[in-house]
Amino acid sequence: MKRSHSRPGRVFGIALACAGWLMATHSGAAEPADKPLKVFILAGQSNMEGAGVIKADPSRNGGQGSLEFLAKSQPDAPYAKLRDADGNWREREDVWIHYLDRKGHLRPGFGAREDRIGPELGFGTVVGDAFDEPVLLIKLAWGGKSLAADFRPPSAGGDAPGPYYQELLSRTKAILSDVGAEFPELKGRTPQLVGFGWHQGWNDRVNQSFNDAYEVNMAHFIRDIRKDLNTPNLPFVIAETGMSGEQETHPRALSLMKAQAAVAEHPEFKGNVAFVGTKTFFRPADQSPSGQAYHWNSNAETYYLIGDGMGRAMLQLLQ
Repeated sequence: MKRSHSRPGRVFGIALACAGWLMATHSGAAEPADKPLKVFILAGQSNMEGAGVIKADPSRNGGQGSLEFLAKSQPDAPYAKLRDADGNWREREDVWIHYLDRKGHLRPGFGAREDRIGPELGFGTVVGDAFDEPVLLIKLAWGGKSLAADFRPPSAGGDAPGPYYQELLSRTKAILSDVGAEFPELKGRTPQLVGFGWHQGWNDRVNQSFNDAYEVNMAHFIRDIRKDLNTPNLPFVIAETGMSGEQETHPRALSLMKAQAAVAEHPEFKGNVAFVGTKTFFRPADQSPSGQAYHWNSNAETYYLIGDGMGRAMLQLLQ
């Protein structure tokens, strides 16, 4: 299959298929074992949705921080490779994405709106370059959702499971059970769920009790997702909620980021859960399309780098 980008290396070995659950729920006859489809879930709240602006607006800081500006101003950076010789955004022929009511080949435009990007673009570029097999990203993100309530995992008790935990599971299972119905060109390929990326935290960061419980809830979430999708040791990558950069001083913000990092240090998660620091990806408002710090100032470079970092961490886990 022709690639849109050069491939720096290949990932071998781990093929975390959805085992008995997949075989039981996949419609029709058994799929050929030599035609797999590598599947990753990307989940979270508004910063997984993504607010990175695509088109440059010269009236806003000269267009700085938009994907168009980056592609034009940094010819040796990855952003320029996202466009063809005519300046059109490329679609990857080897990476598909399913994001709620939108789906297709991966390209800029799968952020919260069609004129935005989220972490999916950088993530999909990294993993797409690494695998010989086709890749499917299942993106499940909704704005303003907490881990403590909305995504609350079953083993956390209380009012569990949360409605968006259930929604995440039901949508994932529906897609994996019949990939060909969503993407006819992928019919006949066996889906293998190989990784889970998480970027979320604002709605827990602003609530003290949610904040205090974040590390415990995140650990429950990882265990429960693995159990409910029948994928023991499914690699997880947690991207830090670092949208204020290195200058962050608010106690709850610092506490939540510390909790996110601590989860990856649990003995049971060593080697199968990774934490990606993101504070260095922050770009100030005067270099960005907006001043919405809670949405990374709508900076496309920030969102691309978050996804890129998550993708690289995922490959390390898979190796």
